[in-house]
Amino acid sequence: MAVNESRSSEDLTARARIRDAALREFAEHGVSGATIRGIAKAAGVSPGLVQHHFGSKEALRRACDEYVIGVIRETKKETLEGGIATPGFLPGALTLALSVQRYVARALVDGSEAAARLFDDAVEFAEDVIVNGTEGLAPAKTADPHAYAAVMCAMSFGAVVLHEHLTRNLGADPLTPAGYPRMALAMLDIFTDDLLEPGLVAQARAALRELPTSAPGGAESDPDQRIPTSDAAARKADSDPPA
Repeated sequence: MAVNESRSSEDLTARARIRDAALREFAEHGVSGATIRGIAKAAGVSPGLVQHHFGSKEALRRACDEYVIGVIRETKKETLEGGIATPGFLPGALTLALSVQRYVARALVDGSEAAARLFDDAVEFAEDVIVNGTEGLAPAKTADPHAYAAVMCAMSFGAVVLHEHLTRNLGADPLTPAGYPRMALAMLDIFTDDLLEPGLVAQARAALRELPTSAPGGAESDPDQRIPTSDAAARKADSDPPA
């Protein structure tokens, strides 16, 4: 998929229209709230045609995941390879990327397996770029490229999840062409600004390396005793029987 072509021939098909409608419905209602009938209505087709192309809502969700992962990967790849300097590239890439961001935001908040896969794929891609390098990207100054990639992705996805709060503060929705540039320029400033003085960085690194890795009292921390990070996780935590 070339992001400088905002719509390929495949996107003229009923299957693609159904997928695009599903992206919007899943983003607005979540996977549990979206229905085949609602997706069909949004796509302007019959429920039977949705089932003909995808079989089930779960299969349609998987198709949306594959499409979103492909869009994110291809947009990042072409941007890093210099596509951003090509006339007409950025508007097309932006239109395509923003079309999937609300889906990503909802998937991450829902705490589904699909969200985990989306995030893990982004981390894998970022780590590969950090370790092997690519045109337009300076070598990362880190001894832990996996953690570097994971935290960088968390920061980027965090802006997507918190887009409503950013909208309130920036005056425009960053998941729209009108609001995205201001957020993106701020991110560029953050990624290129040496905000911390070298001495403070050295002190912080030394202090962090001295931190104990066990929980208070000497017991190892329990990975299952984590704070729920989504409504879905919170509901699960509330329903779990006490130990």
